[in-house]
Amino acid sequence: MKNISHTIFIFIFLSLVACNKSNIDDNEGGSDGDNGGNSQLGSGTPGVFGTQAVAAWDDVSAVEMGRIKAWNLLFLHQSVGQDLEEGCKGNGFPFDYYGPGDKTDKGLMGGIFVDVGGIANGDPYEKMRVFKEEVIRNKDIVKIGVFKFGYADIDDGNYLAVQTAYKAMIDEIRTKIPTIRFLHMTPPLVYSVESYDGNAARMKVGQWMISTFAARDVIFNLQALESNDGACQSNGIWRICPENRNSASDPSEVNGIDTSDGQGHLGKKAGQRISKALLMAIYSCGK
Repeated sequence: MKNISHTIFIFIFLSLVACNKSNIDDNEGGSDGDNGGNSQLGSGTPGVFGTQAVAAWDDVSAVEMGRIKAWNLLFLHQSVGQDLEEGCKGNGFPFDYYGPGDKTDKGLMGGIFVDVGGIANGDPYEKMRVFKEEVIRNKDIVKIGVFKFGYADIDDGNYLAVQTAYKAMIDEIRTKIPTIRFLHMTPPLVYSVESYDGNAARMKVGQWMISTFAARDVIFNLQALESNDGACQSNGIWRICPENRNSASDPSEVNGIDTSDGQGHLGKKAGQRISKALLMAIYSCGK
């Protein structure tokens, strides 16, 4: 009888050890229940993600989609970025608010430059300074960095200097955070194609981003999505298509309706569709 009791005790003990090991193994990688059981970034897939990425996101499994919720990503932007954030939220992937002094420890996080650094549109160099400082301040936890220019930041007079400053910013961050992934975003377009409204300069910066970074990083081609791959253009200058722009039939969730052709905010429905390509680009940073 004593031997039987001893055997039963050993059996129960071994069973408990096995169950505990199984639970530990199942939770390796930081599973939190809705991130597909794997919060770790994979090697990623560099390249350009534009209109084709909308359907590609729809083809990703729910388990794989959920992984991005656990990736510490910092997205700094201004008003069109808010349209994209609202679109992501409408697709079930909200961004946590990032403000002054915050840490990038809540997965997807987004903030506007006027809040984080008191920087208004039209000052791209100060935006780059703030982005660099915030990313480096979070160097121990940030995994993906996303910087977005506003359409007022770039024109024919400064686009070359902006490119130089942007490349210097990326290079410095890479030096200090070798493991960071970058998601580059082509500058947004406005409806006007007048030279003084800057779409030609923004297109040059967008093409420069693609040729400079696409072999290594992910590029979210916002310009292609806004213009329907250049279907909306005049003499080769792309513009945001009317069906993508905020309007009375599709106002922006946060920016209402544009009152000038020199603007280019996204409508709510358009933003939700276009943001699927952004989500696919994020996923491609670490799939």
